[in-house]
Amino acid sequence: MSKDLVLAFSGGLDTSFCIPWLREQGYAVHTVFADTGGVDAEERAYIEQRAAELGAASHRSVDIAQPIWDEFVVPLLFAGEWYQGQYPLLVSDRYLIVKASLARCDELGTRIFAHGCTGMGNDQVRFDLTVRALGDYQIIAPIREIQREVGEVRAWERQYLEDRGFAVRDKVKAYTINENVLGVTLSGGEVDRFEAPGPGARGWCKPRSEWPQAPLRVRIGFERGVPISVDGVRRSGPEILQDLNRRFADYGVGRSIYTGDTTIGLKGRIVFEAPGLAALAQAHRALEECVLSKAQNRFKPEVGRRWVELAYEGFFHDPLKHDLDAFLASTQARVSGEVVIETEGGSVTAIAVQSPYILSSASATYAQTADWGVAEAEGFIRLYGMSSGLWSDVGRRAGEGSTT
Repeated sequence: MSKDLVLAFSGGLDTSFCIPWLREQGYAVHTVFADTGGVDAEERAYIEQRAAELGAASHRSVDIAQPIWDEFVVPLLFAGEWYQGQYPLLVSDRYLIVKASLARCDELGTRIFAHGCTGMGNDQVRFDLTVRALGDYQIIAPIREIQREVGEVRAWERQYLEDRGFAVRDKVKAYTINENVLGVTLSGGEVDRFEAPGPGARGWCKPRSEWPQAPLRVRIGFERGVPISVDGVRRSGPEILQDLNRRFADYGVGRSIYTGDTTIGLKGRIVFEAPGLAALAQAHRALEECVLSKAQNRFKPEVGRRWVELAYEGFFHDPLKHDLDAFLASTQARVSGEVVIETEGGSVTAIAVQSPYILSSASATYAQTADWGVAEAEGFIRLYGMSSGLWSDVGRRAGEGSTT
């Protein structure tokens, strides 16, 4: 009798390989596709059909668009940082994928969970640590099982599937593609070889030759740090992200190449596109700069960077991350208002900010007017620089040179 097992399934090459391989090991494979809203109805239907043709015992599609907004996008905006200053953690849907898959395990009464991660990258860490944080389950990772023996893993997987009569999509022959509501990542081929990405290594973002001529302006409303509206129309978080992805992708916003240090020490190189997140991050930061205190603006990035490191490296359920969540949420009490952002292509600029909490003074404007005079200014500067001035004075009295 076959043992029931739940496989986190995307329909790509790796998870497609997992179904027949696991079946040959004696498992009844139940697939779960966690839909963040990053694929259309046609692609969702393809994934369901793909699971069936590969021999899945059952298939379940689970909508996690709102959970990924609540549990990842909003805290990421609060953090205000990207990993190593570059990468917006587009694979953080993994934590919600595990949660949905384990719920299916519980429905079926099995404690066996499988994923399609290799032993070379970060996803295996994210999957495994999340499983262990959420319960006592057995983890099976077919590609980690075979990678030592088969050499070039992806070529072997393709041949394995084709030998059993299963077609492999052309686009997954060339690249590993991850697509969700957060954005798109592409690796493989010339990208892995540290060469210039070819024309096929492109997701949503239009090339420069196709950018519209007219600039795009969008007004984003925030309430306690959470985006709530676009151009005055209140919308759900996933709807906001999908809308901004579509509009800013037309201008090539949020596309870059990232080379990062994987958890196990290898260099990982990807092309990524995150137009919606890039737009939201720029707007949110502009609003924060206006309403947070000087001390908050100085200190908060340190917390944000640590939060991002934990989320990137698989520690999404670590107690420290939850502690940092609480701090970051507390900084958002006055991050309310509207920000107008604009792009002419490639990048985004915040051009106007409106909020009742902007730290401005009715009696003073930078470089324009002030309600204090020369005596106050000179006194402030003297006291503010006293330590540095004393250091120089003491050195001169002791006979040291001024450059010591």
